[in-house]
Amino acid sequence: MRKEKQLLLDDIKERIAHSNAIVFTRYSKLEPNKVSGLRMNLAKSGGSLAVVKKRMLFKAAQEAGVPLDLHLLEGHIAVIFSLDDPFAMTKTIYQFCKENEQMLEVLAGRFEGKLCTAQDVKQISELPSKEELRAQFLGTLEAPLSQTLAVMDALLTSVIHCLENKNQQINK
Repeated sequence: MRKEKQLLLDDIKERIAHSNAIVFTRYSKLEPNKVSGLRMNLAKSGGSLAVVKKRMLFKAAQEAGVPLDLHLLEGHIAVIFSLDDPFAMTKTIYQFCKENEQMLEVLAGRFEGKLCTAQDVKQISELPSKEELRAQFLGTLEAPLSQTLAVMDALLTSVIHCLENKNQQINK
């Protein structure tokens, strides 16, 4: 194997091994400006896009211990790796697919060591992000406390109103 191919193989194998999630896509008629925008958006969400030859991808995946189905990945393949938040990455991918129809098609994915279908990846992209989950969790914790405080405030206010009404009746 030539030195350049070995370096490429090692790079892909390292990306596969260190990624939290991987999304396999089929591309056609990608415009350079749009791909550049996609790469920048993926970088913001902790992801990166690589256009890889299938033979090289299968060999790297095999060496990294990741089984891939040869029949699943047909056409020109682009692989998207996520180092940080896989949910933000999948949202970015599907946003690009929505804005640029028929340029990118999600074929499969690998999340937490498990292979997923395109439908599974779509469902993952619809899950809330970490920040949204944190906000929902804090809202859940805050709701009973704020409701308890509102009830106590209403009780104190009603006692004060009762005393004021009694005071007004006595002064008449």
